[in-house]
Amino acid sequence: MVYVTGDTHGCPERLSKSELKMLKEGDTLIICGDFGFVWDDGKKEQKVLLSLSKRKYNICFVDGTHENFNLLNKYPVKTWNGGLVHEIKPNIMHLMRGELFNIDELSIFTMGGGESPDLDVRFETASWDKGEIPTQSDLLRGAQKLEEMECKVDIIITHEPPSKIKGFLKLAETDQIRVTALNAYFDELSATCTFKHWFFGSLHMDKFISNTHIGLFKNIINAHTGEKC
Repeated sequence: MVYVTGDTHGCPERLSKSELKMLKEGDTLIICGDFGFVWDDGKKEQKVLLSLSKRKYNICFVDGTHENFNLLNKYPVKTWNGGLVHEIKPNIMHLMRGELFNIDELSIFTMGGGESPDLDVRFETASWDKGEIPTQSDLLRGAQKLEEMECKVDIIITHEPPSKIKGFLKLAETDQIRVTALNAYFDELSATCTFKHWFFGSLHMDKFISNTHIGLFKNIINAHTGEKC
């Protein structure tokens, strides 16, 4: 089975065995960005990754906006279930941008990345990494992969939502909403592709926006049924 949850930001409690007790051997958990356990390569981080590597299920993630992309890109690139991944451990993988995976009979399209809401502050403090923003080649590769599937997939997993969804969810906010080219790209995918569920995590909310678009943070959703565990 495939399960999906929101940003973990390097918090071990989010991946505690009690939280994930429904996962069995061979199952897969996919995190919608900001994984956070590939950050400083320190002893504490390596200890956590070693512990996670002993689990019998897979832990996968798309990249978000708060990642150490220099460190992430040092991991070997391999093909897994039909798509490219960075292999952190044999059961821990970064699902790369614009890739298609076939996991437990689900076709899954992934496109990580985004643009930090605190971009201006992070740029001034030199803590911003331009690697968070998908390149044109990332977007083109994703579009080509979807065309090969005649724009029909079971699941779409991203960090950011389409701009229409983002605008709707932030209607009550007084600050100006930052809508990027990636959000617009997702609008096009949402309009032209057929899919059962689209999961995203950047807004840090657990919300079923429609029958297809689902915002995730702490909830764990069964990707096959779209139901909360």
